[in-house]
Amino acid sequence: MSHHPAAPQAHGAAARQREGTSAKGALHLIPVGLGDAPPERWLPAEVRALAGRLDTYIAENAKTARAFLKLIGTARPLQEITIHTLSDKVDAAQIKAWLDPIQSGAEIGLVSEAGCPAVADPGAKVVDAAHRLGMTVKPWVGPSSILLALMASGLDGQRFAFHGYAPVDPAERARQLRAWEQHSAKHNQTQLLIETPYRNAAMFATLLASLKGDTKLCVARSVTTADEWIATRSVADWKRQPAPQLDKLPTLFLYLAR
Repeated sequence: MSHHPAAPQAHGAAARQREGTSAKGALHLIPVGLGDAPPERWLPAEVRALAGRLDTYIAENAKTARAFLKLIGTARPLQEITIHTLSDKVDAAQIKAWLDPIQSGAEIGLVSEAGCPAVADPGAKVVDAAHRLGMTVKPWVGPSSILLALMASGLDGQRFAFHGYAPVDPAERARQLRAWEQHSAKHNQTQLLIETPYRNAAMFATLLASLKGDTKLCVARSVTTADEWIATRSVADWKRQPAPQLDKLPTLFLYLAR
């Protein structure tokens, strides 16, 4: 009987060895807020505690990362926490150098500008590097504007595609929106996109002008914040009422064609 407690531990170590992941250290994927809202509303206590004790981070923007850490509280002064900035100039060798301490048991956090790291986010290349180096990658629960908007839209949640930004040129943008609408109708697939907040009104107008009247369109504004507003209507119904207030507020647009 005395051997039984050790068996699962040995099995776990053997499994880790077979899977090629490090038995020590980890890259923690920690979601940050989508806007101005108390962290207790969007981040579980266990994740806040973990984020507060880490002493090294990789972030798209160091200033944003410090604001996040100040909001949740840290075990050590902010100036003692190392934050590596993931700019476009950072190459694979630099990312490897940042991750190398994980091989010796270190824990490093990865955060995005907003929401979940590595989802529609440059942090994906850090996660890819960690896997190639055989390191443990741990995703943590937190807000994803894409999934929250999809959940609340009432549109198809089994088949969907997130496109990021549509083309900036008005004519090209309209053509792309119609092409996505045709694909949506053919495959019963929800289309998701975002826009730079100050261009939200123009995007909304282009959607109404480009899509068919019976296509369902969802507008998901400022998810998880006090300004949150989510509504799904047909394009024809949207045209019969005043446009929503979207200026300078983070917004996702989702649509599903028949």
